[in-house]
Amino acid sequence: MPGHPYWSGPDLSKTYREIETARQHGPPLTQGITERHPPLCPRCLEAAMHDNHVANRSAPAARRFPGWMMAGIGAFLVLMLSATWVVATRSEPAARATAPAEHSPDSGGAPTEVPAEAADDGALPDDREITPFDTRHAAVTHLDKRLLKAVQEAARDARDDGIEFVVTSGWRSKEHQQRLLQEGIEKYGSLEKAREFVNTPEKSTHVSGKAVDIGPTDADDWLIRNGSAYGLCQVYANEMWHFELLTGPGGTCPGPLNNAAG
Repeated sequence: MPGHPYWSGPDLSKTYREIETARQHGPPLTQGITERHPPLCPRCLEAAMHDNHVANRSAPAARRFPGWMMAGIGAFLVLMLSATWVVATRSEPAARATAPAEHSPDSGGAPTEVPAEAADDGALPDDREITPFDTRHAAVTHLDKRLLKAVQEAARDARDDGIEFVVTSGWRSKEHQQRLLQEGIEKYGSLEKAREFVNTPEKSTHVSGKAVDIGPTDADDWLIRNGSAYGLCQVYANEMWHFELLTGPGGTCPGPLNNAAG
């Protein structure tokens, strides 16, 4: 069938002369037969080129960041955010619980209420020094308010002279005072001798909050010389660290007793 629009060539079999089969076989079976396709529409060609461009552009990104890597990064970020939230929620109550309730030496304010967890027997910690401004400690906050105010005022003025006050003992519970007395008996060998340094719970001015022991020695010396300006006086000759309010501010201190036994 010469001149047919779909094929041309010599000596084709009857089977391949059928019009329906001309487009069903590739070039290896047609022996050089040329095949004509209808042209694509411009809009279809443009869509095909766009799809190919998008596929080519996304392929490198997929190779750079495979799915398992993206999933791993996402899981890591979730884990880090969760850990941060847990640490923040746990540390906030702890920070509130451990915040010191104390005044700066320059604040001039009255001592604050002692937290419940610090309301012990008045024993002082061994790992740090306590100042007259550490009102979170029972030994300081349970002192007589007039006594504490006078000691704080004296401590501020002594600091101007380069002297720092340390509270070596303040308020004591009856139980704590009794333990100290028993230790004194064991140390000195008798109640009579121990009473020269440690009073009974019934007579101790530490139990009533009317006495405070101050250190170190340079602070005691400063307070012995200047304490009367604040009403603070040395009480016992054998205890240069023991002070009580025995006069008014600017008054004259009485002479010290020999010892705690009188």
